[in-house]
Amino acid sequence: MNTRVALIAIIVENSENIDLLNSILHDYAKYIIGRMGLPYPKRNISIISIAMDAPQDAISALAGKIGKISGISVKTAYSNVMSE
Repeated sequence: MNTRVALIAIIVENSENIDLLNSILHDYAKYIIGRMGLPYPKRNISIISIAMDAPQDAISALAGKIGKISGISVKTAYSNVMSE
């Protein structure tokens, strides 16, 4: 199975849906290398970084599900390194 390393950047502007976000991330836990969350009270947001090593379709599916959550923005950056 080919996998890629990716970084998913998440900005939470509305914390009402944080439980849904955490539930979705839990579903992809086997692909997550690490997670870092930074609260930013000055702007009333949270910034979350998710490092993954996963098949392309799993990364896209996760980002797509997160992107559908109200009050949460997501962007993905991919490494050019792939495994075989």
